[in-house]
Amino acid sequence: MSTERAEEQMPDWSAYRGVLIVVEQRDGEAKPVSWQLLGEGKKLAAKLDVPVKALVIGHGVGHLAREAGYYGADHVYWCDHPELANYRTRPYSRVVLQLIEDAKPEIVLFGATATGRDLAGAIATHLPTGLTADTTELDVEPPPSRLLLASRPAFSEKMMATILCKQYRPQMATARAGVFQSLPRNDSREAAIEEIAFRMEPADIAAEVLDFVRETGRINLEEADIIVAGGRGLGGPEPFAMLRELADTLGGVVGASRAAVDAGWIKHEHQVGQTGQTVRPKLYFAIGISGAVQHTVGMSNSEVVVAINKDAEAPIFQFAHYGIVGDLFKIVPAITEEMKRRKQSASAITDHTSPNKGRGSGS
Repeated sequence: MSTERAEEQMPDWSAYRGVLIVVEQRDGEAKPVSWQLLGEGKKLAAKLDVPVKALVIGHGVGHLAREAGYYGADHVYWCDHPELANYRTRPYSRVVLQLIEDAKPEIVLFGATATGRDLAGAIATHLPTGLTADTTELDVEPPPSRLLLASRPAFSEKMMATILCKQYRPQMATARAGVFQSLPRNDSREAAIEEIAFRMEPADIAAEVLDFVRETGRINLEEADIIVAGGRGLGGPEPFAMLRELADTLGGVVGASRAAVDAGWIKHEHQVGQTGQTVRPKLYFAIGISGAVQHTVGMSNSEVVVAINKDAEAPIFQFAHYGIVGDLFKIVPAITEEMKRRKQSASAITDHTSPNKGRGSGS
C-alpha cells in the first residue's frame, strides 16, 4: 500500500485536543504522583499549545479540585458522589470513559500505582487505543503529528523503548511515581472547575465495599524524604538491622538494590530501581551499592546522595554528592551514634530554653 493511500485511511483525530491527568486520591488526600504528572503534563501541553486538564473523582474531594489548579491544571473536572468514596473499577472507569467521550483529550496520563494501573487497563479495554505502562520518560512530537513519545525500560532493562500510538486517540500511559517533578504549589493559580455528573445506578455497580483495611507496617518509598538503602556489599540479611537503626534515627525508611532483594535478604517492596520503585527523596544513602544502571535510574533524582562503599572505583560515586570510602560496618554505626547524640543535644537545648521550664503555677 502506498504512503498516500495509508494517509488517506488515517482517522481524523482533530477533535481530540488537550492533556488530561487523572488525579488519584485516597481519603481525600492526593497521591504525589498526580501532582508530578501535572507538572510534566504542563510541559507536554505547552509543546502542543493546548491546556492541561485534571480529573478528580471521589466523595468530599472538592478541595482537591482546587489543589489541582494550584499545581498547574488549567481546567479541572470534578465528579463527587457517595458511590465514589472508595475506589472500584467499574464506577471510576465509567466516569473517565464518559469524560473522554465528552472532552476528547488527545493524551491521558495515570500514575503507575496499583489503582492507576487497574483503572488505566480497564479503560483501555473499552477504547480502540493502546496503553503504555510504567513509563519513565514522556515527550511529544510537535504538530502536525502530535504523537506522545512514551518511553520505558525494555529487554530486561538493557535499553529504553519508546512506544507510539499513531492511529488512535486518546494516547494513554501510566507513569512511575518519583520520576517527574511537580510544579511548586501556588494558591494564586486558578483553574476553571467543572463539576460532572455521576450517571451510574448503585444496582449497576458489580462490587460493594464492606470495609477497607489498611495494611500496617508497609513502607512507602515513593513518598519518603529519607531513604537508607543497602546492596550486595552488606553480605547478608542481618546488616539490614543496622540500616534500619540509622533510618529510624533519621526518620526515614529502608531501601535496597535488586541484588539484595534477589538474594532474599529483604522484601521486594524495599527495592529501588527499574524493576522496583523510582524515588525522589531529599536524602538517599547508598550503602554497599555498586551503582549499576538498574539501580541508579531509580534514585538519580534524589536531592542529596551519600554513598558508602569500600571500592573507591564503584560507579555509585559518580552519582553521589558525598562519598565515603571505607568499611560500612564501622561507618554506618558511627553515623547512627552521631545522629543520636545530636538529637539528644537538640532535645536538651529545647527543654532548657522552654519558656515554661522551671516555672511554678503560682498562688
